[in-house]
Amino acid sequence: MTALPAWAEEVRLAFRAGSASQFLLSGSVFDLVRAPAALPSGPAGGSPAPGAKDAYSYVPLRRFLTDVMLQPFDVVLEYDRGHGIRIERGREHFQRFLEAFDTFRGTDWSGGSVKVKGKQGDPLALANLLPRDPHRALELLDRFMRSSQHRTDVGQDGERRPAPLSVAIVIDYAHFIAPQGNPIHLAGDLAQSLIRLLDWASDPELARAFVASFLITESLADLNRLLVESPYSAKIQIPLPNAEEIAEYVAYLNAGVEDWASLSEVGSEALAAKLVGLSRVNVRSLVLRARERHKPITDRYLTRVKKELIEKEAFGRIRFVESHRTLDHVAGHAEAKAWLRQDADLLKRGRNRAIPMGYLLAGRIGTGKTFLVECWAGEVGIPVVALKNFRERWVGATEGNLERIFTILRALGQVIVFIDEADQITGKRDAGAGDSGLSGRVYGMLAAQMSDTRYRGKILWVFATSRPDLVEVDLKRQGRLDVHIPLFPPGDPQSRHELFAAMAKKVGLDIDAAELPALPDDHQIGGNEMEGILVRALRHHETQPDGETAKSLPEIIAAVIRDVRPSAHVARLEWMDLLAVKECTDSRFLPPRYRDLPLGKVNQRIEELKLRSGA
Repeated sequence: MTALPAWAEEVRLAFRAGSASQFLLSGSVFDLVRAPAALPSGPAGGSPAPGAKDAYSYVPLRRFLTDVMLQPFDVVLEYDRGHGIRIERGREHFQRFLEAFDTFRGTDWSGGSVKVKGKQGDPLALANLLPRDPHRALELLDRFMRSSQHRTDVGQDGERRPAPLSVAIVIDYAHFIAPQGNPIHLAGDLAQSLIRLLDWASDPELARAFVASFLITESLADLNRLLVESPYSAKIQIPLPNAEEIAEYVAYLNAGVEDWASLSEVGSEALAAKLVGLSRVNVRSLVLRARERHKPITDRYLTRVKKELIEKEAFGRIRFVESHRTLDHVAGHAEAKAWLRQDADLLKRGRNRAIPMGYLLAGRIGTGKTFLVECWAGEVGIPVVALKNFRERWVGATEGNLERIFTILRALGQVIVFIDEADQITGKRDAGAGDSGLSGRVYGMLAAQMSDTRYRGKILWVFATSRPDLVEVDLKRQGRLDVHIPLFPPGDPQSRHELFAAMAKKVGLDIDAAELPALPDDHQIGGNEMEGILVRALRHHETQPDGETAKSLPEIIAAVIRDVRPSAHVARLEWMDLLAVKECTDSRFLPPRYRDLPLGKVNQRIEELKLRSGA
């Protein structure tokens, strides 16, 4: 028999040791699982060509549980709200129980009075006779599970001896039976169903018996927290396949396919590495699509399709940052660029121990924080994804989105995660009761993932904000966001001119950089102010009448510069600058005017500006 996946081996060892009899399976629960070859995989697994010499196949998780993991059990029952109770093994035992139950309770769940083509019906053929609602279905399953432990049998000597059955119950889509919610608001059938599930894990009588229950949900955040936090159940995360497992699956899919080598322009190892982050179901879709259309698998094709599939798996909550720019396109910020380039080189050389867990980019609006990350994405050599708004109004939905995102990020191998406007997204340790604790739960999930040193050099976090004071201290501390890089408007004429030329190129002005007029010697003028000046100049240029009186573009820009009024929010912008100074972790990132400024004076000035600006 082929070796069990790591998560399945964890289940087996926990059950054999008696440490748990209830298992909460989450993560990649809709994917295919590697199983012994004796189980035909069917269409979903993508069977190899006839005659392929393989010792395994691929089947859905439910099939893997019932036919592999639970093969030693006398009775295996499945239940979900859509299909009701199904008997996967031990139908005769369950049928006898139903007949006895009908006798005592006056029900007809065994189908004893119903004829189907002249034969007595059974629970599988007459599934509509069995209860589908969770309250009654779980009660029936509970009664069978407990009665099966008091079963007796007559031996050869005529003596009756205990003969308990080994029973496994698989609850699919468990979050529809015990959904997320405040326990104090649970009542009626929902509370009874939740108590019954909790009891299956904690009842000492069941814990001693050969009884197991499996609750399947894609995200633990969707499941009631009393179940998730129960110390009596084991929480098992089913991960997405790694590069080695994907390579094995691709080889399985293409066993016996003679023209596969000509279809893939990417080597097997490189192909597997590029497919990391996809489920086997999506890998199969990508490979078969190329095979059936006879479309070669190129780097470009892989990048495009993988991006589509992963964004779809994340329900649009992440976006791949693709950029044709590099850090050479960033004007100024020399020390920040040098640091990021060094870290990019360390990543390429696999020196993960020297890589920070994350970065905090702080600075006033318009200093190019987002642009800097987009340009870094063009040369860092690993995927960069931006977290989009993962918050939702429904209870548990936000946490479920975040957990799904984490599952994909862990599977990608190496990835940079960019969170823009981090002060708005990352939550608070204690946000009060205004959002029913959602902000605190988001904060807790992020904090736990960001501090996991197993992912150093694998998942790099980049937070960008103009209000670093609103980001929780525990999130931006060393060990989570190790490097705090402040960004400022250009403070010298040369840097100011470089940025002005870059902004002129951005807005599409057909002008040589040398023709651009000088800006005032004012460190308050940043990229957004420069863009405003250039757009106004372009508007004036396009609307002026033709003729001898028409002014040249440089003349118009100079006139706009003379007429421009200073920002009405100078105090607030300076306050944002000083917040970035306060957060800075390395003095080399600071301009001379701030480099030797004591922290006490920084704090004093922050308070003065806060009062003046009303921040």
